[in-house]
Amino acid sequence: MRITIDQDVCIGAGQCALTAPEVFTQDDDGFSALLPGREDGAGDPLVREAARACPVQAIKVADD
Repeated sequence: MRITIDQDVCIGAGQCALTAPEVFTQDDDGFSALLPGREDGAGDPLVREAARACPVQAIKVADD
């Protein structure tokens, strides 16, 4: 699984960090970021739910 965050689209709503806190966080400016070493999601079942929860669809999840 590969996770990408479109930083140009992200509005910093934080739904990803609330939904999958083991994978997502917010950077110093309040925008979505992946936790170090979690770029592949490591099979976390909440990653896809976090992508769906994003109000602006800034998160994309692709199967490798």
